[in-house]
Amino acid sequence: MEPLTTAVEINAPATAAWELLIDTRRWPEWGPSVAQVDCNDRCIGLGTVGRVQTAFGLWLSFEITQFSAGHYWHWKVAGVPATGHRVLSLGFNLCRVVFEVPVLAAPYLCICRMAIQRIKNILEEERHLA
Repeated sequence: MEPLTTAVEINAPATAAWELLIDTRRWPEWGPSVAQVDCNDRCIGLGTVGRVQTAFGLWLSFEITQFSAGHYWHWKVAGVPATGHRVLSLGFNLCRVVFEVPVLAAPYLCICRMAIQRIKNILEEERHLA
């Protein structure tokens, strides 16, 4: 079954979006459901493991299960397949960020919509300040 998706176009280079998405220290900035991250790797790659503290205070383990540098990553949270994250370059200073959600987690799509809007705001503000 195809995952559900939500996407946003961002006035920023794809590399900037990718760097934001893989930096575990920045996940709480854009992830409404992530309060803290405990991970030995600042930037994730295939097989990276750690744990995230949810907005409700619960700590859950994670593992990066799919990874293509500069393009996409997927993870399992508490052993369950969770969201996928994609970055597509649309030009020199334009990209699209896409989040994928398993159909069985359809209500989580609302949280992902908030997350990609935060990513857009962060990146466009950083570009504006540069």
